[in-house]
Amino acid sequence: MGDEIKAECERIFKRFDANGDGKISLSELGDALKALGSTSQEEVQRKMVEIDKDGDGFISFEELLAFQSANPDLMKAVAKKI
Repeated sequence: MGDEIKAECERIFKRFDANGDGKISLSELGDALKALGSTSQEEVQRKMVEIDKDGDGFISFEELLAFQSANPDLMKAVAKKI
């Protein structure tokens, strides 16, 4: 994975991690997705389950990076909106 892609993912992660604790909670994910035009709580929950691979209820930078690798077009669209 290139440095540019990793840097873009880091920028997105920092934007979603509103309290700066190094992980994205369900509420932070919901707030970020609502700001991007997604308002369904079910959709937010689905994304959390999809991205949160270890099931701890939070999205780590590594989990977001893995999601970005698997979904580059989706993450590019998100990057353009934030």
